[in-house]
Amino acid sequence: MDVVNRYITINNHVNGAPQDSDFELKASPLALSLDPASNVVIVKNLYVSIDPYQLNRMKSFSASQKTSDFAVAIVPGEVVASTNPEFDKGDIVVGLLNWGEFTVIKAGGMLNKLNTMGFPLSYHVGILGFSGLTAYAGLFDICKPKKGEKVFVSAALGSVGNLVGQFAKLSGCYVVGCAGSKEKVALLKEKLGFDDAFNYREETDLNSTLKSYFPNGIDIYFDNVGGEMQEVAVSNMNINGRIAVCGVISEYLDSEKRAAPSMIEVIYKRIKIQGFLAGDYLNIFGDFLSTTCDHLRTGKIQPLEDISDGVESIPSAFISLYRGQNIGKKIVKIAEE
Repeated sequence: MDVVNRYITINNHVNGAPQDSDFELKASPLALSLDPASNVVIVKNLYVSIDPYQLNRMKSFSASQKTSDFAVAIVPGEVVASTNPEFDKGDIVVGLLNWGEFTVIKAGGMLNKLNTMGFPLSYHVGILGFSGLTAYAGLFDICKPKKGEKVFVSAALGSVGNLVGQFAKLSGCYVVGCAGSKEKVALLKEKLGFDDAFNYREETDLNSTLKSYFPNGIDIYFDNVGGEMQEVAVSNMNINGRIAVCGVISEYLDSEKRAAPSMIEVIYKRIKIQGFLAGDYLNIFGDFLSTTCDHLRTGKIQPLEDISDGVESIPSAFISLYRGQNIGKKIVKIAEE
């Protein structure tokens, strides 16, 4: 039996802001009958993750291409054909899946059965997936918050930032986030419980802005953007401050827009700055999952999802990230569960 697999490709390297013309929706037949000896699994994609870092995989060159094999996020799908003894037709799985309606996983590919634990599948793309693990590992393993400490989160309404702020509040911290619109600022304070928030687009002097929100300095900065925001955050850090660098979206579009924090500040304040990937922390995934599931069940953490429908919506969903249009985790639903 054959099916038609629709999928997204790029027409060229994308070295600036992504545009509709960079992407193309294609279709090709896919045979669901497999050679019994092939050890292949065919997955019907149910959801795909849309993340800013994926742009680095589309560039003609990015340093990340030399250091990471992750091209797409781990997302859920359903097995529709399998000659791999570990998977049966109908299994719900998570793995590295393509931007398309089906993915062919060869032997050795990243694929695991998924226990939904009673939560929607979309949660396993975001809050219970790599976005959640990134927030959890960066905050608790790298920054190690203490009750009463001052935490600043950039891109605070993004897929990672919103969770960092919520985790920090549950740890008894004072939390301020920045976002790109008045509406987002309101959501941070009114829905997610941030102590305060500001619209960085309205600020002409970010250093003075941070001083006003943190008159006694910043203990923890969770960096999702890099650039000038990182520079001014370093200038406002306290002694023994910690910075987890999760993303540098300002540099994804402009490689010349690099952060130049004061190394004098870093040295004399003994500031810890650490970059990391979620894949570095798979050893604490169980702890993260248990803790986050408990918080979800008790309503202490709010999931924030922005879901589009259909494989054809993937390009516009991806482009929206770079226009600041997403609210929380950006996901595309490919098929019904």
